[in-house]
Amino acid sequence: MKITKKAAYTLIKSNEDSVKEFVTIFKEKYTDFSEDHIIIDFSEKINIEIKELLLLLKICTKHKTNGKSFVIICKGIDIDDIPDEINVVPTLTEAKDILEMDAIERDLGF
Repeated sequence: MKITKKAAYTLIKSNEDSVKEFVTIFKEKYTDFSEDHIIIDFSEKINIEIKELLLLLKICTKHKTNGKSFVIICKGIDIDDIPDEINVVPTLTEAKDILEMDAIERDLGF
C-alpha cells in the first residue's frame, strides 16, 4: 500500500497481490487517514470483481457519513452493477471531479 497525502485528499495505491489483502491492511491503517477525503487507486489491477469492491462498502458508507469523500479508481467495472454508496471511476481525473462534486453537495447541505 502506497499512501500519498495531498492538500485536498489522500491517494492510496494498492500494491498488494489481492484486493482482499489490501482491504485487510487498509482497515488496520484506516484511522491514519479517516479524517481525509480518500481516493483508492486500483487502476493497475486487472480482473477486479464487484464482490471484491464490496469489501469496502462498510468503510465507504461510514466515511461518507462522517462528511468525507471516498472514491475508488478501477477500470473495467460496470458502474451500473455497483451500489450507489460506492463511487467507482476509471481515472484519477474523474476521481478528483467526484471530490469536487461532493464538496459542492456538502456546501449546499445535501
